[in-house]
Amino acid sequence: MFTTINGKKTSEEIKSEIAARVAKIKREGGKIPHLAAILVGNDGASQTYVGAKVKSCEQVGFESTLVRMDADVTEEELLRVVEDINANPEIDGLIVQLPLPKHISVEKVTNLIKPEKDVDGFTPTNVGRMALNWPTYVSATPFGIMELLKRYQIPTSGKHCVVIGRSHIVGSPMSILMARNTDPGNATVTLTHSRTKDLASIAKTADILIVALGKPGFVTADMVKEGAVVIDVGIHRVPDASKKSGFKLVGDVLFDEVAPKCSAITPVPGGVGPMTIASLLYNTLLAAEQQVYRP
Repeated sequence: MFTTINGKKTSEEIKSEIAARVAKIKREGGKIPHLAAILVGNDGASQTYVGAKVKSCEQVGFESTLVRMDADVTEEELLRVVEDINANPEIDGLIVQLPLPKHISVEKVTNLIKPEKDVDGFTPTNVGRMALNWPTYVSATPFGIMELLKRYQIPTSGKHCVVIGRSHIVGSPMSILMARNTDPGNATVTLTHSRTKDLASIAKTADILIVALGKPGFVTADMVKEGAVVIDVGIHRVPDASKKSGFKLVGDVLFDEVAPKCSAITPVPGGVGPMTIASLLYNTLLAAEQQVYRP
């Protein structure tokens, strides 16, 4: 029988812990954490994500600012807004929701965010500090995965961890975090991607399989070792006439087929997704307290 790693429940526990700390700050007359989000354009998924982040800020007692900008905003104008928020001592954390319109350089925008306000953990400074195993803001999705492994007491030391996907947001940082001399961590890590030869055979050697490829149902039962832990980062809308919405959410892993082989697995939805927002809130709390995450 497999364990379902419940990210929804765990994220609510983390939010409750954060809310308790914010209530204490309020009682003591301290500074309330304040998260700012910049949303450019009208991408539906981005609007949903940002809306959820703002709602979560209210839930834990944070202040939040949402800056909406038109899709045709100039790069110069967006950079000016980032600089204004950088300079605003009232705002502790800043996220710029991706993707950005093609005429705007993600590199320029990310590089301009002050590392101490970079609660997404995307700036070169914070990514470098993470790679060096120094205290930093770890990007929200990898941080959320590490927290799930920790809270579910999943052994990682000496295990073989296979990561499928090498994005800067999930795959690459996960490979670094799992290999670090920390707990969770100390795994032997293989980073695979679209050009990896015989990926299925490599995946089957994994004690811990982290899938962040962005292809619905990519991982099938024959790619998973008996008793493996599977972390599914993917989330996709696929048509489903039986649903009122007309679609259902699925991951990169064929859950019903793979789950019986696992010792533990994250579902989609309700697995990694909710943890991303909880981790972002945690990083913002640390920023307000002028601290950083210490592995």
